[in-house]
Amino acid sequence: MNDRLALTFLTGKRRFNYRVAAVVIREGHVLVCREDDDDFVMLPGGRVEFGEDSETALKREIGEELDCSGTVKRLLFSAESFFERDGERFHEIGKYYLVDLPADFPFSPGGTARVTRDEGHDLVFRWVRVTPKALEAEKLSPAFLWSALEQLPARPLFIVADEG
Repeated sequence: MNDRLALTFLTGKRRFNYRVAAVVIREGHVLVCREDDDDFVMLPGGRVEFGEDSETALKREIGEELDCSGTVKRLLFSAESFFERDGERFHEIGKYYLVDLPADFPFSPGGTARVTRDEGHDLVFRWVRVTPKALEAEKLSPAFLWSALEQLPARPLFIVADEG
């Protein structure tokens, strides 16, 4: 029996998500993930499960998606995002943490770091230069990250991002 319950629900065409994500930066590049044939990328991570704190959820997601253990350094952003995707209106609470991965995790500037399969989806992890122009070209979601990742905050920031 699987007692895991992701904190997401759908009501009609409205979806709520509670998501955690890793900001992994190496040599001016950030690790991003593209799922299947999506036309956007996101930071590695996933949904928090019921009864799980966000840091524990992120460590679990890193293990599941990247097959390694990451060191969660500190919270960078707590965000409430509103956006539309595939005909659904999303309300997403996101926690974005600075994370270090092991030194032997593959790094190739502009290249693919890992390809894996998770929950029936192909995931491709790549390194993208940390500039607003490069992140916008990749359609990093949510869009507030395009500029927010260029200079990481000294203290956690709360952001409300309404992308229409």
